[in-house]
Amino acid sequence: MNLMSVFLPRIVLSLSLLLASASLSAQVAGEGARPSSAMAASAASAPDGKAPLPVEPIRKWAPLMKVNGRLLAKDVGLVINVDDPYSVKVGEYYAKARGILPGNILKLSLPIKGVLTRDEFDGLARQVDAFYGDRVQGLALAWRWPFAVDCNSITGALTLGFDPQLCKQTCAPSKQSRYYGSYSTRPYQDAGLRLSMLLAARDADQAIAMIDLGVKSDRTLGLRGAPPVNVHFVTTSDAVRSRRQVLYPPQGPVPALGLDVHLDQTDALRGVDKVLMYITGRERIDGLGSVSFVPGALADHLTSYGGILDASHGQMTVLSWIEAGATASYGTTSEPCAHLQKFPHPQALLLFYAGGATAMEAYWKSVQWPQQGLFVGEPLAAPFGR
Repeated sequence: MNLMSVFLPRIVLSLSLLLASASLSAQVAGEGARPSSAMAASAASAPDGKAPLPVEPIRKWAPLMKVNGRLLAKDVGLVINVDDPYSVKVGEYYAKARGILPGNILKLSLPIKGVLTRDEFDGLARQVDAFYGDRVQGLALAWRWPFAVDCNSITGALTLGFDPQLCKQTCAPSKQSRYYGSYSTRPYQDAGLRLSMLLAARDADQAIAMIDLGVKSDRTLGLRGAPPVNVHFVTTSDAVRSRRQVLYPPQGPVPALGLDVHLDQTDALRGVDKVLMYITGRERIDGLGSVSFVPGALADHLTSYGGILDASHGQMTVLSWIEAGATASYGTTSEPCAHLQKFPHPQALLLFYAGGATAMEAYWKSVQWPQQGLFVGEPLAAPFGR
């Protein structure tokens, strides 16, 4: 296989995409956080010289991220914590729902707590490596806790290896994923990365509902003549957390994919239906009860602590998206600062998904620096899969 063709990203196309590679270092969580010089450079002076005027980004579609094939149940390992009743119930349900091969199910003992120590994680990683070797391309982790290893997310640490240096300064750039923008459908074979996603929800019943949505979504979208589904890229009044708006594509219908793309300027969508994707930025998102998601929907918000699942920190977590009916989501487990590379690239996420990738593949292909990012959801959901 030509590795250059497999790993050559095709999403750096325009000024708006170029901004993604700038280091935007204002803290996401901090009160009074200010735009960085990179963002300030994209604004012009107002006529009175008192305040900058925002410059509308150049909106341009990247090429469709069409890949041949996707991950299947035989490619996925399922890890169950036998000491955790949630993990046992959700894991057993997932194995049946997706037909996970018995030989791909690893049962082990793990502390039921939010954050693992380095030694605890090393023990987990050794068991995973010894059991799976090169037999699987991805992992479904059947638990809510643990979700982190020190400052690393559990999915980041298991897929990329634990990075202790990042924990000295979590606002620093982190290592680039070799899978970012990749056309590979064999991440472990081609890049040495066993993708991972957490089957997390507020309780086991919600996790089972999430799994059912993923299974139900398969091969349901992008069909000729079917009504379009809606993609909402939202810019809120929170300027720092809305920085991904520079990466949004043009607004309007995309008939070839069965999509209708909306660029919304609001703090919260209300009363919208047939939602495939909801991408926004704010500490908390109101009105989720009035949003109707289609099976297989992806949704996330740029904020600091969306991936911290066991503590009250004043910010909404990914679990609220799952509770509202999304099938997969993403959030960070330690202060990332406003580096766009640490969050899903909106176009990459949408186009890889619409190109046939699973939820786990699309999310992992869209995050350039995913070490702190927690990937949550039903890994094999593939509404555009054929």
